[in-house]
Formats: sequence, structure tokens, C-alpha cells
Amino acid sequence: MDSRAIWVRLRTHRWVYSFSIVATLALGILIGTVVSSGVKGKEGQKPSDATPLSVPAPQQLSNTFSQIAKQLGPCVVNINTESTIKTQRRRRGEQNPDDDDSGGGMDDFFNHFFGGGPGGQAGPGGGDGSIRERSLGSGVIVDAKGYIVTNRHVVEKADRIRVRLQDDPPGVQHDAKVIGEDQETDLAVIKIDLERAVPSAKMGNSDGMQVGDWVLAIGSPFGQVGTVTAGIVSAKGRDIVPGRQFQTFIQTDAAINPGNSGGPLVNMNGEVIGINTAILSETNAYAGVGFSLPSNTVVQVYNQLIGPEHRVSRGSIGIQFDAVENPAINRVYGAGTGITVAHVVPGSPADQAGLKTGDTITTVDGKKVTKGTELVAEIASRKPGSKVELGFLRNGKVQEASVTVADRAKLFAARLNEDDGDNGESTPKQSKFGITVRKLTPEMADRLDVPSGKGVIVQDVKPGSFAEDIGMSRGDIILEVNKQPVNSEEEFARVESSMKSGQDVVFLVRQRGSSAQDGTIFMAGTLQ
Repeated sequence: MDSRAIWVRLRTHRWVYSFSIVATLALGILIGTVVSSGVKGKEGQKPSDATPLSVPAPQQLSNTFSQIAKQLGPCVVNINTESTIKTQRRRRGEQNPDDDDSGGGMDDFFNHFFGGGPGGQAGPGGGDGSIRERSLGSGVIVDAKGYIVTNRHVVEKADRIRVRLQDDPPGVQHDAKVIGEDQETDLAVIKIDLERAVPSAKMGNSDGMQVGDWVLAIGSPFGQVGTVTAGIVSAKGRDIVPGRQFQTFIQTDAAINPGNSGGPLVNMNGEVIGINTAILSETNAYAGVGFSLPSNTVVQVYNQLIGPEHRVSRGSIGIQFDAVENPAINRVYGAGTGITVAHVVPGSPADQAGLKTGDTITTVDGKKVTKGTELVAEIASRKPGSKVELGFLRNGKVQEASVTVADRAKLFAARLNEDDGDNGESTPKQSKFGITVRKLTPEMADRLDVPSGKGVIVQDVKPGSFAEDIGMSRGDIILEVNKQPVNSEEEFARVESSMKSGQDVVFLVRQRGSSAQDGTIFMAGTLQ
């Protein structure tokens, strides 16, 4: 049958085919509906054997950690510092590709007066190639007046120290000043000035801690503010720094990482029993071995750093002995117990009192001492100039000597890398504005086209200071501060000293390199 015959047949019987298709579809829909209805009916009739889930009521489980974190968290601060590393400065005549040639003559003029040439000291912006460094650390507030304990290495040689409190809004920081530092224990005390009292932590007794006791470490590891980690006291009395007789540490497995330095180690009473100082790791990150300086040592150092001299004074008699106890030494030198002298510093109090290498010290003012740490603690606690009676053995015979205690910092100045003559504050006084100025000489005034006797010229701008923040630079001439003329260093210092944190400060300035025709500008900001 050809295609034409098929087409004729379809046209003749098309109603039959249409009816068959419609009937088939209708029957299929009817069957599907019945089957589906039957299935749903069966599911509805057969209940599920699954048990519904429920959320239990809140329960007070072991919440000691969270309570301590809430209590101590506001007392722990984030510390960030800025410091300037001086690189080798250019010699006169050398070209710096970053310099603008148009100001060469004026640069020479300022270098002549401010020491930028040979034999002088170049300040910021004077072509010294300074490099700015930033570091992060932690600290703990121990006094509501704003006194903070941290590590010395966190704030050492910092040009600017800023502190962020836990409840501070984003971007808000407080400038801090160094009260005192102690190289021997790597501790420092800094202070922020606020008009309100701040939360402060309570110090605990580190001698009461036992190996296995729970502890928390709080700080800002890698800049993550308010981080809390938990662990136990792994060991006590760890000596990890050779030659540091005042640094014996609490070892803990609470996670301590870079940025935790200066933060507290806390016991389950919410008391600070250590200041997190160091980690032992091949990757410079957490490896389960961290070290904290015991709170008893911290308190002793703190109380001296906040004193009038802002430094720690420790007594010494000028002897050295082996840090590791060795019974063989005592047996050879004929003494059962005591500290055998390995070296007597020439000219020291011990030398003047007649002590010699090989003598074994057994008593201090009649009190028996058997370990080097005991002897150091006894002598270090004495004030320089006081007398102490030592009992010792020499060739098996008991002898005594009266020794005048000396200042350890002076006696071991070379070893401690300290200056013998440094009896003042550990850091220079900091300017509120962060600038050094000097009066304009007649020659300078004439060269700069400034009326004689008017204004002071900026000699140095401290990196990260208030002055730098508002755009002031070396060579600017300050004519007024808050409408008050400043025509000498004394007038400038008097106005500066009257300024307080939170006060608006407006400088009337003739910018460096500008002429009288260029006029003056305002430089202003709010003092932090």
C-alpha cells in the first residue's frame, strides 16, 4: 500500500482514530487517579514509627571556663607598636632616586641647621632611608588607673605604643607611655590615660599552682583579639634562657602563639598566675609547649617599676656559680650542701670581702641555703649598700664574711648590656605632639623670609605621632597653637603641656619651602 492510499484511509476513518486516542487517555487518567488515591490512603492509615526530635532546656554544665573568660576578657588588651629602623644615611652629594631635585637647595639649608650632613643625625624625611616596623602583642590591666603589664620585647624601642580595649569601637585606640622596663625578666609596665576607670585583673600566687592544674591563656594571637585557650600546668621552674637567673617559667600546653606575648595565664579562680612570654616551636607557632613568667616574679618587678626610679634594683655580691646543681662539685670541694663559687668578679663586694673560687656558701644571715636560686633570691632582695653575713666552707673549715651588697645592674652592666650611668627613667619623656622645635635664629628667619622673632621651626617629627598624623613635617614653621603665639621653645612647651587628651589642636603653619606670599595654613586634629 503506497503513501497516498494510507492518507486516503486516514481521512475516511479519522473520527474512529480520534475517539480511540481520547478514550485511551481518559482511561489512563482514571486508572492513575484510583491507584494514587489508594496509595495515599494506605500511607495515611499506617503511622510512622520514627520518634520526633526535641531541643532540651538550657543546662548549666561545666561553665567555669566561660565565667573566667567573661571576667578576665575586658582586662586583657591588644597592643600594637610602631618602630623605626635607621638604615645607613646618604653622604653629602649622593643622589637618592626618590628625591625631588627641585628642593635640593632648601634641603641643604635644613641639613645645615638640623644635622642632616656629615657629622649630624638625619631625622625623618632627611634621606636616612628609615624603615617602619609594626608588631602586635597583648597585655593585662592590673590597675583601674590604666597600668598594664606586658612583655618588654613587645614595646622595646617602640616609637609609638597604642592599646585597644575589648569594648572599644572599631578603630579606637589609646596611646600608651612606658612606665618602666626590666631586661632580666622581659617585663614592662605601660599606662593609658582615660577619664574613666578600666577593668583590672586580680593577681594570684603562682607558688600555689601544681602540675596538672587547669589554666587559661588569654590574648591576641596573630592579632585575633580576645582569644581564649585552655590547658594545664605542664611543669614549673623551667629555665629556658641560659644566664637569666630571674627567669624561671611555668610551662603550659594552653595554646600560645605569636601575639599572645604579654597576655595573662589564669587559674580557675580567675587570678593571673603568669604572663605569657615564650613558646618552644620549630614552626614559630603552637606546638604544645608555652612558657609564662610566674605572677610572684611579676608582682615584685611591677612594684619596683611603678616606683620613683621606674627601674628594678637587685642586690648582688659579684659571684658566679653553675646553674645546674651537680653533687660531684660539692663532693670534690668537701662540702655536703651549699653553693660552690665558680668565679669571683674582680673588685666586687665578694672579692673585697675575701671570697675565693671554690668556697661553698652555706648560709645567708644565718639562714641555710642549699640551691643557687635560694642564694640569688636572698641577695637580690637586699638593697644595694646593705650588709649581709655569709657563712661558707673553705677546705672543709667553716668561715664567715661580712659583704656589702652592690647594685646588680651596675656590677654586671657589660653583661646585661646596660649603661652604668643610666640612673634616670628608662625612657625619655614623650612629647604630646610628637615634634621637636627650635627658635628661629635671625639668619634662619632672614633666609626663610619670616619676621624676626616670630615662630618656631619643626626640627623633628616622630613617626606615628599626632603631628605626623595631621601632616606636619620637618621644616614647617609653627606661628600659633590654638591662637597662642609660639616664638620660642619655652612658649611652645608651655602651650603643649596645657593640652589634654580629647582636645582639639589647631596649628597656624608656614609650610616648608613656602614664601611669605604663599601665606599660612591650618593643621588640626584631636589629641589622643
